[in-house]
Amino acid sequence: MFAVVRTGGKQYRVAAGDKIVVEKLAGAAGETITLDDVLLAGEGSELKDTNGLTVAAEIIAQAKGEKVIVFKKRRRHNYRRRNGHRQNHTILKIVSIGA
Repeated sequence: MFAVVRTGGKQYRVAAGDKIVVEKLAGAAGETITLDDVLLAGEGSELKDTNGLTVAAEIIAQAKGEKVIVFKKRRRHNYRRRNGHRQNHTILKIVSIGA
């Protein structure tokens, strides 16, 4: 069975046992959370009703993503700015999909 869930403004297609990297969620490693915003669920080519459907996930780790360099320059004005950013992520393992 698979489900499409929305978290952090993005959508993820998940099944039991999958590991996904999402925007930072509150909680420590080892805790179990539920993702309530299920958009679509099904098995094979059959679609199922999503009313009251939740996805249970376990937090594996809180981590940071790769560094992104932000560089600004205005030519002929002696203006250069270099800045780095590392986004916070949460790594989830999907435990089950069910009511």
